[in-house]
Amino acid sequence: MTIDVIAIDGPTASGKGTVASLVAQRLGFHYLDSGALYRLCAYACLKHGVDLADEKGCGAAAAGLEPVFKDGRIFLEGEDVTETIRQEAVGIAASKVAMLPAVRAALLDVQRAARKAPGLVADGRDMASVVFPDARLKVFLTASASARAQRRYKQLIDKGISANLRDLTRDLTQRDERDRQRAAAPCIPAPDAHLLDSSGLTIDETVAAVLAWWKRLAA
Repeated sequence: MTIDVIAIDGPTASGKGTVASLVAQRLGFHYLDSGALYRLCAYACLKHGVDLADEKGCGAAAAGLEPVFKDGRIFLEGEDVTETIRQEAVGIAASKVAMLPAVRAALLDVQRAARKAPGLVADGRDMASVVFPDARLKVFLTASASARAQRRYKQLIDKGISANLRDLTRDLTQRDERDRQRAAAPCIPAPDAHLLDSSGLTIDETVAAVLAWWKRLAA
């Protein structure tokens, strides 16, 4: 029996992680945060001094990842990196290593292995176009750069991390461009994806829109 997948793609800080997690909870499905895998790879490269432009080295780092996900925490090489991999510097590095075909190839099987009954909600940038092209529901979630920068700014400030809104907007714009232009699995909507602009929506409204699409498909 085919296991259903809901694939939610979108640019940085579009809210796809929060939305995907909540949709998974509502449906009782498993949840895949593919971005965490790329952040883990980037962190491993930074920690061990691997040049982010070294495709072979970064690919080896990705292939050698043995993260442990336990009680909502993420551990790598015995270190709790749950918060560390969410830092802006790691996010920027993740965007760079994600451009490397060797890294994407190394992580592909890891992501597909997350497809388990009763279903999976996966978020990322190429979940619908590359990793799960047969996903039953495909959503491309986006928002304006200014709206996303404001959200990321609030997240950082709430965590007690200093942030500059202008710098965040610039970084998001640059990361968007890298993600769209990369040769390997660019961050673009799948042809059959539902487009959802959440600039003026709350999280609850965005989740409701995704669930409404799913309900119509399930019916």
